[in-house]
This record gives sequence, structure tokens and C-alpha cells, in this order.
Amino acid sequence: MFGKVLTAMITPFDEKLDVNYREAVKIARHLAENGSEGIVVAGTTGEAPNLSAEEKIKLFQEIKQAVGNSLKVIGGVGTYSTTESVKLARRCSDIGIDGIMAVVPYYNKPSQEGLYQHFKAIAEATDLPVMLYNIPGRTSVNMLPQTVRRLAEIPNIVCIKEAAGNMDQVSELKTSLPDTFTIYSGDDSLTLPMLSLGGAGVVSVASHLVGKQIRKMVDAFFNGEWQTALKWHSLLYPIFKGLFITTNPVPVKFLLNESGFNVGTYRLPLVGPSQSEQAILKELLVKIQKMPEEI
Repeated sequence: MFGKVLTAMITPFDEKLDVNYREAVKIARHLAENGSEGIVVAGTTGEAPNLSAEEKIKLFQEIKQAVGNSLKVIGGVGTYSTTESVKLARRCSDIGIDGIMAVVPYYNKPSQEGLYQHFKAIAEATDLPVMLYNIPGRTSVNMLPQTVRRLAEIPNIVCIKEAAGNMDQVSELKTSLPDTFTIYSGDDSLTLPMLSLGGAGVVSVASHLVGKQIRKMVDAFFNGEWQTALKWHSLLYPIFKGLFITTNPVPVKFLLNESGFNVGTYRLPLVGPSQSEQAILKELLVKIQKMPEEI
């Protein structure tokens, strides 16, 4: 429904730390031309907890209007408040985007039943397709496969971005969910392993910088060219890991600025990379710039 390679898009800010909508459109168009079939706007990488509801809605509208059918646009509506998430999901129904994503509520540590009721309420507030997002390293709660299986019975909950880092859990998801339900990797470095377990693609951070190469890796896998896919994975792996030497999205925004984009800095409590981290990231940029487009 959303494609094989999606990008978890950053949110650019101007010098006053207001959202830079013009640059957001520029980034989205760049992604459409460099391997991405869809983008997730206002997710973790988009600094969602530091964006207001109005900023999110305007981002969704401006980007979708600009990219049209060249990209699927999925709007991040997840918060730790079911009420607020439902309100945002309702507003997304009429603005022309292609779907919404909702993360496991962070900070308040709901039970599995609480998770079920939370996502059920969001899905019932909209006719749009819903992507679940499980990232226990950020939320402190792991949404278990049996909960996902229950949620998959709700017609417009169609996929999950799975970032628990547990391949047994991915196997359990794949064996217990309907074939029509899509599993995306939420970790760049685990994309190829998850594809081998039945995953359908990736919601990537690295695709801001090496999107064409990630697309070639994924396409090679689905074309049965497994050795080629493995070569791409091995080549990309240092970049996948290097982009997480400190809190995401700090490294990717730093490298985008170094690459000629104007994505600005970060809203507190996020801050820029340290001097030592900047040195590592600049070395990483050299590798990115030398990355071949064919192998």
C-alpha cells in the first residue's frame, strides 16, 4: 500500500526554530527522486513531541500538495494521550494524505489492553489506513505480537513499523498475522534480516542520504538477487550504524546541513552533536559521498 522504501522524514527549522515548510517540501521532493516511495512526516525522526498539532497538520498539507502522487504521505499522529491522538487522526481524514502512523504511547507505560484500546480508538476516528509503530527503546513498552494480531482485525489497521530489534518477535508477527498485513523494519541495519523473515520494506532514516542504494538493496532482495542484496547491506551497514552514534535525528540533520540542505538545528531538549561526534559524522559523509550507485 505504501511502498517498499519509506523515509522517516526530518522536520526542518529556520533560524527562529519555526518549522521551515519550504525546506520540508524541498526535502520531500528530494526523497521522491532518490528511492523513497513514501514518507512518514512528524514521527520520531521528525521531532514529533516538539511539534504542535497545528504544525503537524500544516506539514502534512504542504508536503502532500507539493508531492502529489509521487510519494505516499503518512502523517504521524501518535502521542501519549489517546484523546489528542484521536483528535489529530480525525483532522487528517480530510486533508488528502495517504495514511497515518501512531506510535506506542510513551512515558505512561500502558498495559497490552491499554495499547489495544488506544490504537482501536485512533483507527475508529478515521477512514485512513493506519500504521502501528512499535519502538520499545523509546516508549519503554513493547507491543506484543498477540496485541498486534488483535489490532490487525480492525479493517484500516494495515501495517506495523517494527523496531523492537527482536527477530524472534518478527517471526512471530509474520506467522500470526494475515498475509495482507505489512511488516516494515524500523531499523535500517535490520532491514535485510527482516525482509528474509517476511518483511515488506523499511521506514528508513538513512534514505535521506543513501535512498537510491537502499532501494537497490530492497529491490535486489525481492528480485531474488540475494547475494547482491547482501553486498548492498554490507556496504551500507557502517552508514546505518553511524547515523545512530547519538540520538536520532541529530546525526541525520547534521549531515543534511553538511550536504547543502538547510534543515536548521533542533528544538530543546535535543542539541547538536559534540565536537567528537561531528568529526565522526564528517568522516561518515565522505563514505556517503563515495557510495556507488551500482555494484
